Amino acid sequence: MSAPQRRRSPVSSSRRPDGRAWFGVLLGVAVMLVVPAVAAGQTPRAWAGGEPMPREPLRMAAVPPATQSPPPAGELIPTSNLLATIRGGGILMIPLLGCSFALAVFGIERAVSLRTGRVVPKLFVERLIERLQARDISRGEALDVCEANGSPAAKVFAAAIRRWGRPAVEIEQAAIDACERELNHLRRYRRVFNGVATIGPLLGLLGTVFGLIRSFNDVAGSGAMGRPDLLARGFGEALVTTAMGLLVSIPAMVLYWTFTSRVDRLAMRLDETCQQVIDEVSQEALGESRRRSAG
Repeated sequence: MSAPQRRRSPVSSSRRPDGRAWFGVLLGVAVMLVVPAVAAGQTPRAWAGGEPMPREPLRMAAVPPATQSPPPAGELIPTSNLLATIRGGGILMIPLLGCSFALAVFGIERAVSLRTGRVVPKLFVERLIERLQARDISRGEALDVCEANGSPAAKVFAAAIRRWGRPAVEIEQAAIDACERELNHLRRYRRVFNGVATIGPLLGLLGTVFGLIRSFNDVAGSGAMGRPDLLARGFGEALVTTAMGLLVSIPAMVLYWTFTSRVDRLAMRLDETCQQVIDEVSQEALGESRRRSAG
């Protein structure tokens, strides 16, 4: 009979937990400790023994509006006082003021001289043509009437009447020459308006350049490139001269076009009335009148 087998105790027969089991237990305990701490808002600094930092919502800091002190009164561009505006424009305001004065003087003179009643007097023209058609005025009387009137239309009529009884072509040529002389006299001073309209913007542009040079010199001389207030004086001078140049040149151009158009209308009016005079004093018209009176 074989030797009796040794009984194993229940304890010795059970398996011992291996290392993997112990690692799982430790991991579970760590998770149970860390998760409540994180949920409570603890940070690594709190684990190290420090105080937990309270979390506050992110707020945008309100940026205060930029407060700039108003510029001094001396650096503003003067607009209410004409004398101060002229003074702020610099030395080039002197020729611009001269151009404006010349524009005003010659504009008034041309407006008075180019009146229709002064160039082609309606009453004088109608009465002279009526008397010529009625044949109740002689050559000498017609010349005296024209010389007494002295208007440009009267001078053209006088040039035609001096050829009294000549062929219509000859009288017409004399009248054309006289009319051209009078129109040249009426077109005078147009170059003044054209010159002012051309020079005004150029002077304003030159003042702009001078103002910019002055601004950059002020900034460079002071050594403060971050101070735009130093540019104000030069920029003000540049803007004032530019505005003055435009204020002078625009009316000059308008007056130039206005007076040119008026001279053209007066030339047409002179041609129409002079042709009526030629038709009454020409050789053909006088011969026809004699034949009518004889018949």
